[in-house]
Amino acid sequence: VKEVASLSLVSSACEVVSAAYASTKESHPCLRSVCDAAEKGVQSVTEATASCVQPVLATLEPHVAAASEFASKGLDKLGEKLPLLQKPVEQILSDTKELVASRVADVKGAVSS
Repeated sequence: VKEVASLSLVSSACEVVSAAYASTKESHPCLRSVCDAAEKGVQSVTEATASCVQPVLATLEPHVAAASEFASKGLDKLGEKLPLLQKPVEQILSDTKELVASRVADVKGAVSS
């Protein structure tokens, strides 16, 4: 999970979503109340669940470590095949806009001639 979260695409997408969430909470007082209540509820459930799950996780530790190792190798291979994962959302959007503009210009040129 930490490796996935550290990918530029994922971390920048999380930052964009987080900023939009914070902005929405600031802009809309009614939504702020609902969001605050939901956040407190999630926090309470997470704390309660963590104490119950801890003994199970301790038992599964060797299996979790093996799965983590396997997932890490798979993620490395995926990163090699999809360099897009190493780019932030803003750069991907910018590159996409440039590509579309270039293609539109090519089509306009072909139609004009």
